Amino acid sequence: MKKIFPAGKLPLAVLKRFLDKYAIIDKSVIVGPDIGLDAAVIEFGDSYLLAKTDPITFVSEDIGLYTININANDIAAMGGIPRWFLATILLPAGRADADMAEGIFSQISDACKKLNISFCGGHTEVTYGIDRPIVIGQMLGKVKKSGLVTAAGAKLGDAVIITKGIAVEATSIMAREKEKEVKRKFGHGFAKRCKDFIRNPGIGVLKESQIATKVCRVHAMHDPTEGGLATGLHELAIASKKGIIADRDAIPVFPECRRLCDYFGINPMGAIASGSLIITVSERDAKRVVSRLKRNGIGAYLIGRVVERRHGVKIFEDGKAKPLPIFERDEITKIYPVRN
Repeated sequence: MKKIFPAGKLPLAVLKRFLDKYAIIDKSVIVGPDIGLDAAVIEFGDSYLLAKTDPITFVSEDIGLYTININANDIAAMGGIPRWFLATILLPAGRADADMAEGIFSQISDACKKLNISFCGGHTEVTYGIDRPIVIGQMLGKVKKSGLVTAAGAKLGDAVIITKGIAVEATSIMAREKEKEVKRKFGHGFAKRCKDFIRNPGIGVLKESQIATKVCRVHAMHDPTEGGLATGLHELAIASKKGIIADRDAIPVFPECRRLCDYFGINPMGAIASGSLIITVSERDAKRVVSRLKRNGIGAYLIGRVVERRHGVKIFEDGKAKPLPIFERDEITKIYPVRN
């Protein structure tokens, strides 16, 4: 019997097999598709062109804001600046109207203006088989050749830093998708605060990427998304061919996130994590990076270190190191009804 995949990313081993078998690249491609690598890198004169595509499937409210930030994050995680955006907008047949379409266009436009990104193309259609709008974004950006950072660059002994806190995006999604229930259980003010996590602390990581790369030579960055911080650490370890030991007590969880995760039975380590940026730098530079980020209003925390590959990816918890799980099914999917 064939294994049916759960909602979320493809299992990493399956994805790796497909990429190795089917990816086609030419000599102009500097960084092609692989586990943990946030964007393609292409020769572009005296700089590199960064190219990324990512869909928004878990939410419909504020989908334009999500789309821009999620795609811009992957460019930022490579040390680059997002510049040009294209969108494929799929609207549900039987529900789509001009107001729905214009709302999405307006949100995309507003989010692009805030980040100085050109909204320069795409495709829109009304289609069967979906019950909510879906937006697939494609972001192009640039980076100086000397400034390129990838998830493959982590070095032995590096400090591992995480910004803001884990499951920022998941916190907002829980409050949006289960708004009535959250209001009833925790109150209107709490629900509003959680919904607004996409803006405060925010799901974008461009600012922290730019700050960190100005402090010192950043060895690796990665934008954890589906599967949460846990899966993001695995992806960075795979890309860098290293191991990681993380300290569970050092990993920041917002109180609002903790309360919602406890209520819905969600492990925040495996919940969609846009808004956090994983950064690795040499141990001697780590405190300076953390300090600079905090001075600019961005929470930053030393959560672990890079070790030899043979140690794997582990989390120090309850006095001992344990294997850190990969969440092939994002924890956020627990709030959605099971469909047969």
